Amino acid sequence: MAGDVRLGAVSGAVLEAVLERITFASEETGYTIARVATGRGGDLLTVVGALLGVQPGESLRLVGRWTSHPQYGRQFQVDSFTTVLPATIQGIERYLGSGLIKGIGPKMAARIVEHFGVDTLQVIEGEPGRLVEVPGLGPKRTKMIADAWEEQKAIKEVMVFLQGVGVSTSLAVRIYKKYGDASISVVRNEPYRLASDVWGIGFKTADTIAQAVGIPHDSPQRVRAGIQYTLSEAADGGHCYLPEPNLLADAAEILGVPAELVRQCLEELAGEEGVVRHAVPNPTNEGATIPAVYLVPFDRAEASLAGSLLRLLGGREDRMPAFATVDWTKALAWLRTRTGADLAPEQEQAVKLALTAKVAVLTGGPGCGKSFTVKSIIALAAAKRAKIVLAAPTGRAAKRMTELTGHPAATVHRLLQLRPGGDPTYDRDNPIDADLVVVDEASMLDLILANKLVKAVPRGAHLLLVGDVDQLPSVGAGEVLRDVLAAEDIPRVRLTKIFRQAQESGVVVNAHRINAGQPPEFTAYPDFFHFPVDEPDAAADLVVDVVARRIPRKFGIRPRDIQVLTPMHRGPAGAGSLNLALQEAISPHREGAPERRHGARVFRIGDKVIQIRNNYDKGANGVFNGTVGVVTALSGEDRQLVVRTDEDEDIEYDFDELDELQHAYAITVHRSQGSEYPAVVVPVTMGSYMMLQRNLLYTAVTRAKKLVVLVGSRKALAIAVRTAGTGRRHTALTHRLTSTAP
Repeated sequence: MAGDVRLGAVSGAVLEAVLERITFASEETGYTIARVATGRGGDLLTVVGALLGVQPGESLRLVGRWTSHPQYGRQFQVDSFTTVLPATIQGIERYLGSGLIKGIGPKMAARIVEHFGVDTLQVIEGEPGRLVEVPGLGPKRTKMIADAWEEQKAIKEVMVFLQGVGVSTSLAVRIYKKYGDASISVVRNEPYRLASDVWGIGFKTADTIAQAVGIPHDSPQRVRAGIQYTLSEAADGGHCYLPEPNLLADAAEILGVPAELVRQCLEELAGEEGVVRHAVPNPTNEGATIPAVYLVPFDRAEASLAGSLLRLLGGREDRMPAFATVDWTKALAWLRTRTGADLAPEQEQAVKLALTAKVAVLTGGPGCGKSFTVKSIIALAAAKRAKIVLAAPTGRAAKRMTELTGHPAATVHRLLQLRPGGDPTYDRDNPIDADLVVVDEASMLDLILANKLVKAVPRGAHLLLVGDVDQLPSVGAGEVLRDVLAAEDIPRVRLTKIFRQAQESGVVVNAHRINAGQPPEFTAYPDFFHFPVDEPDAAADLVVDVVARRIPRKFGIRPRDIQVLTPMHRGPAGAGSLNLALQEAISPHREGAPERRHGARVFRIGDKVIQIRNNYDKGANGVFNGTVGVVTALSGEDRQLVVRTDEDEDIEYDFDELDELQHAYAITVHRSQGSEYPAVVVPVTMGSYMMLQRNLLYTAVTRAKKLVVLVGSRKALAIAVRTAGTGRRHTALTHRLTSTAP
């Protein structure tokens, strides 16, 4: 069911119609263009407005006004709408067959309506047991349909209330699933709970609802929620804390209240342990401190991670004692016979460090031999019968690690065996059975995940963090790899020498040039290209042509193996718009093939998709933000699609969970971390001006194995290369890793 959307109490003309198809829907604004039938014959009518959530086959009562578009003619501008139950046999059949009721697809809907006629909906409502009269419907399916109908009714009752406070259909369904019969009470009395309890509802939506139910603008309940929202937004931006003056100013601006009121409510929150305050070093004034305010989970995680690393590093136990007295000349000679290659001096140092120090970091850019060094470390550890555990933050990185070393590698989430709710099976009290733990792509580790991982490393084991510190930091809060490298007591090796074979790769050489602030070279290499184009719209068109036609024709790489990486989600050359265009070029609509529209997106079998939130309740050990997969099945009758992830796990999504997925033909550079693709295409336009930074372009280029194509203006590319970045995140892990930290 789609329920209704309220855009303000706008009176006007009323149009009752059945939605036939959606021709356009904007993910960013919700603006939708649809075609409807009025049941009075004649051509379909065009309606426009915020119609996200509606599905073909629904009967709608639209309120709005008639307008005339200079190009498209007469159309109905929708101000608000409600769903209504259809009254005709054709309408009932279309309604039931549209996938709104789990268990009923088009064929079953036709059978049910053929049997009960115009009384169909009354039968489902009042006498659902009679559904067994329909051929092919047994008691089990009948009960499923009856239960689904009852749930829809209950949601609709809640939505009658929620429509008056501006809640859209998809959010209303989530609220009902979270609170059930208590939904109205929670929304009316504790609206700010929604922001923390219901995914997809942030502070701003909760605040709009709160105003609608009469919560005062300067209510302490509102201000405390606003403080936590400000800190949460900072965490989404990568910060573990905010300096107190920044927090007071930002929250006062967001809330539109005096800073003094924010300060008073902050005192209350700190007293109730809703937030934690600390003095941390002032990065702009050596020797001075600033007051920092943390959300509780980030404060605990930062303190715990620092403590765990220091305990590992300083522990007397050693689960690989043989390497403390090994003859390294003999060991490295033996290694040479196994690998057929000599280690460079930097690599030798890294091998010795990883096998003798309890905590070590190996960093360096592409082509500098990180992978070969890791392989050598593992070969020596295996020769001494050490228990080796390999992990990486993403499925693709774990697969690559397995292929490289011959040892099985897992994602960090699978290694820890996270349970519903996010608690790991393995932790300090139940550590992993390992002598050596190697974590690749460690630049991706955010504070929360890194803390869970390091807590699960047993005393005496060796932990090696491997990653490229010059890449973008993690999507989540913190910059763990950089902070650990900045702590003087943590042993580390940085590989800097580019090996001869890698010097022939334009991908490798230009990655290093970009990282050094130098423009890439295009004429000397057959695997690195730039198509100059100034306008973002033209760049977007060219990106689609390059992916769908030019690269496959010239290099034989399939479009599905080419990844578009964009600086931003929004804009003509952003991931949102490019996904629509790339899907149309690579996986277009096919008559009779199943598909499902959800908001502005249409999902089809074969689509590349990406998970955009952590969901601990899906799959064997949860599905996590950044997990990529392909849609392999889609059933309107079961209201469900199936995604095969990069970890070769099949994950089922009910249709009302599809806002957890986005298409992944184009993704942001941030979301690409830890992954590697045969070919990468990067739009670099002035439309992404705020995101044009060196480490972003460097990260995008280093995701490619064989080929990089940049599409965009020379000016934008030059800005990206020379812009070092926007500064450090607010973190205190390095401070906590020093011996003088509290």
